[in-house]
Amino acid sequence: MLTRRWHEHIKELVRQIRKTSNYSEKKRLRRIVDWMRSVQMAVIVSEEAGEEEKSKKQKLGIKSHRDRMNRVDEHGHDVEYNFKDAEHPLQRVFVCAMWLTGFDAPTVSTMYLDKPMKDHTLMPTIARANRVTSFRINDVEKQNGELVDYYNVFRNMKEALKNYARGEEGVDTVPVQEKDVLFQLLDDSIAQGMQFCAEREIDLEKVLKSKDVFKNVDLFGKYADKLLTKDEWRKAFAVYENTITSLFEACKPEIIGNPIVRSVAVFQYLRGVVDAIIEQKDIDAVTVRISELLDESVVVDGSTDLQQSKSEFVIKQSGKTWDLRKLDFEKLAAEFKEVNYKNIEIADLRAFIQDKLDQMMQQNATRADFAQRLQEIIDTYNSGSSSADNYFEELVQFAKDLKEESERHVREGLTEDELEIFDLLRKDKMTKGETQKVKLAAKSLLQRLLKEPPPVLIQDWFKDSQSKERVKSTVQEVLNVHLPESYDRALFTKKCDTVFELMLNYASQGLKWAA
Repeated sequence: MLTRRWHEHIKELVRQIRKTSNYSEKKRLRRIVDWMRSVQMAVIVSEEAGEEEKSKKQKLGIKSHRDRMNRVDEHGHDVEYNFKDAEHPLQRVFVCAMWLTGFDAPTVSTMYLDKPMKDHTLMPTIARANRVTSFRINDVEKQNGELVDYYNVFRNMKEALKNYARGEEGVDTVPVQEKDVLFQLLDDSIAQGMQFCAEREIDLEKVLKSKDVFKNVDLFGKYADKLLTKDEWRKAFAVYENTITSLFEACKPEIIGNPIVRSVAVFQYLRGVVDAIIEQKDIDAVTVRISELLDESVVVDGSTDLQQSKSEFVIKQSGKTWDLRKLDFEKLAAEFKEVNYKNIEIADLRAFIQDKLDQMMQQNATRADFAQRLQEIIDTYNSGSSSADNYFEELVQFAKDLKEESERHVREGLTEDELEIFDLLRKDKMTKGETQKVKLAAKSLLQRLLKEPPPVLIQDWFKDSQSKERVKSTVQEVLNVHLPESYDRALFTKKCDTVFELMLNYASQGLKWAA
């Protein structure tokens, strides 16, 4: 019966597509229909003796369903494996007992309850839908499940929770909420987010009243600049947006077509503008998600103005493309004096520096002092002890020093990997002769480990005690030959251990040449 209703619903959606003249609505409905047509279904029933005879007497056919449950596909996967695969077309199952307990599929989003349950049966059953997962649909992670109760099962919820779910002492809050409660929580979260923004001269209420909400790119640039004034403001706004988006997802599908969707879209749009600056990466997925939200907003009243603003909606990749080798620091400083939104320029430069520093630290673990210095610059500004102009100047100077560091291996006549070993082996106040010997030690060690027989860095060497000891002995042998005589036994041992620990760390993570 439910399958028949499923197909009837598809037919009704097709009729709506033919009737509506709204392009965005047609597009949304077609997307739903395409998904519904692609969905596979299965019946999951616990097996019992003589089930075929019993089903025939009841004029039912269990055999085809049992064959489906027992069948293995061409990839060697059974029905349970396929249902747990979020990408597989098997998206809908009708379950009787078999998967209600002891079954874990984090991507299950909705459960329909049509039989009486309580106590030890109820809790494991509803737990099938309460898993969270990092799997993303339309760039949104699953944060909640939905339970549709046809049998008033939740009258038994509080009693079951007392027996099987121990929460905070003195708290009698049921973790399952009626949809009406979630709608109110969404309203409250949006109101709180609006107030937070208004206190920082970001008037999102005013924006929502505009016909050209998403055309005024400069206005959102101004708002992004405000949020980027302090890290704590940007992070707090991200919390508001995350909460609003999570509640919005939990309120689906009833929330679709509600005017509040536009408010959700505004928060996500502003978040997208900020992320485009500080993350300096492609955010097409965010653009698609917000575009779909605006599709849903159009359903509310078919507003032409809203439809036009949606059709021109786009989040521009506002972060600059940087190349540290070609960076003109004087030009950078001069341009900063002329810009309208200084916090955006600062965030843009800082994001580039952070990304470049992360890359350089992956090349050379000894650059941790650069990370500490950058954090000190950021903390000084966030504490209010530095102006925006001074902050930018310090970041520019840091970028200069970073550029010099990125080119140091060339000046030293070493590869990046050799420079890392050299930095680990060097000591304070070395003579020119000692420096050359340490460089030779770094080169010789990598040459021995990577190219000379017999091989020591065999596969998974870090998992075997004998292999680890062989690698460590090789490190000691090479360094004993090449390190300066001024390295006493204690210093020699310390340097050997430091290099070996780095190799062990890289190998265990499958990184670089040590893996």
